[in-house]
Amino acid sequence: MTRTKRMTAPDAWQIARKASKYVISPACGPHDASALPIGIWIRDHMNLARNTKEVKKILHDRNVVLNGKVVTDEHIGIGVFDIVSFPKIDKHYLILVDAKRRHIGREILAEASKIQLVKIANKTTLAGGKTQINLTSGANFIGDNTYKGKDSLVIGLSDDDRNVVQQHFPFAVGNTAVIIGGQHTMKTGKIVEILIQQSSLPNRVILEDAAGEKFESVEDYVYMIGTSESFLSAWGVDA
Repeated sequence: MTRTKRMTAPDAWQIARKASKYVISPACGPHDASALPIGIWIRDHMNLARNTKEVKKILHDRNVVLNGKVVTDEHIGIGVFDIVSFPKIDKHYLILVDAKRRHIGREILAEASKIQLVKIANKTTLAGGKTQINLTSGANFIGDNTYKGKDSLVIGLSDDDRNVVQQHFPFAVGNTAVIIGGQHTMKTGKIVEILIQQSSLPNRVILEDAAGEKFESVEDYVYMIGTSESFLSAWGVDA
């Protein structure tokens, strides 16, 4: 794995630049290059460890659960709407980003940590005509054509209901979305119009916030969070 120098690490990681030469590198995964390695989040953001050795001990002892699965690799990247739990101390967090795309861990109730809001990346047709739903979180499951790319789903994370769809928020005019990148990061609104570009340029989406102000973002930054209201209130997040 390529080593990451502190001086060149993404600003969103919020780490001290001169503490040492190198810092934990992110592993390949579903999030982009700015994904925050879980080891850095545990040590530098949550202050649950003083150094990388202690981070590795916490992970090796299987004390960390990411999206319902135990993780033992400090390089695993975390991103927006991931759920991180520490079962032994009964602490659970929803990962968000602020307007500057800096990662934030919002503490949530244990019951709320049993579900996750995920975005559909695409669908794949398998042998026998089965439809595989591929999520931006890296997970996938067998579903049906009710769901489409760019829709969001609320799925279970527990062993008895893993990937069971509890709610479905279509990518459609009139539904509620949050922006997770660009100048309008973490701004929410209802979709007013979807502008399909007849070129290599990304599709554009026009949204309207609660005050009636319209704003625009590229399609990839739009993350559906509800129909008439925001589902984020399930985690105590105002949006």
